[in-house]
Amino acid sequence: MRAESQGLVFGPVRSGRLGASLGLDLLGAKICTFDCLYCEAGATRALTAARRPYVPAARLLGELAAWLFEPHPPFEVVTLGGMGEPTLNTDMGQIIEGVRELCPGTPVAVLTNSSLMADPDVRRDLCLADMVLPSMDSLMPSEFLQVNRPLPGASLMDIRRGLLTFRRQFAGKLFLEVLLLAGMNDSSENLARLEAFTAELAPDRVDVTTMSRPGAYPQALPASPATLARFREALCGEARPLAAGPEKSAQFAPPLDNEGSRRLEALGMRVLDSLARRPQTASSLASALGAGEADLANLLDDLSARGLVKAVTLGGETFFSRVGR
Repeated sequence: MRAESQGLVFGPVRSGRLGASLGLDLLGAKICTFDCLYCEAGATRALTAARRPYVPAARLLGELAAWLFEPHPPFEVVTLGGMGEPTLNTDMGQIIEGVRELCPGTPVAVLTNSSLMADPDVRRDLCLADMVLPSMDSLMPSEFLQVNRPLPGASLMDIRRGLLTFRRQFAGKLFLEVLLLAGMNDSSENLARLEAFTAELAPDRVDVTTMSRPGAYPQALPASPATLARFREALCGEARPLAAGPEKSAQFAPPLDNEGSRRLEALGMRVLDSLARRPQTASSLASALGAGEADLANLLDDLSARGLVKAVTLGGETFFSRVGR
């Protein structure tokens, strides 16, 4: 199997919020407006707010069409995200419309850190999606700077106002995410501000989460169960945990026939593409990609021996990520 540049279509991965999600990378590199401590895709390499067609719509949709033409595991939603902030791509609206043509009847979701919500063009493009999942980790300026590490000049109040404006314009589902880190944005002051904000925003759902995979920086530590319960009770109306992530989900795709070097090579590239975006356990990869766990474990051993992936232990579980992500 040869190592190639990673593709722009990855997964499907089992998402606790969306189910079986086929991912599209709109940046192709770690380009973002933030450099969040907890980011699963690693440290930001290009910190910018400049909107450009980083991945042209024609290129991404062509790769998606080719992916759909080949045998593939089933998926429930197409999610625009990837290695950076997808709203930086000025072709995002064209990409959403193209996905609808290629995957009729499949919902389109967009993950965003909310940083560009003050831009009317960004809001217009996001209104084309079925679901938008913005994040708002803290409304305390000092915590925002510490956790999200934004581009200099970023305005928390502009982000807040932009989200409220978008809510009034958007006819789809809005799922707000709050990710907590121990000792950083888990203060009572932040909770009070978030509670007032979510009451005004009225999202369809609030997901209070913490790190479940290795982040970009070692100082990022998961919030305690008690803290999660306190925030969930105030923001979600209950202290329930988020649905199980991929490492705890049942296999949902039929096993692939892994006989033959060509099929094994294709599986290996899909594994590398998926691990470039987020660390995952062997069982979660097997479930999402429809591969047998024994075959997947052998493949990960081979990729590790060749220096293409690395293993990190967090919370008693072993996560694999792509080297150089």
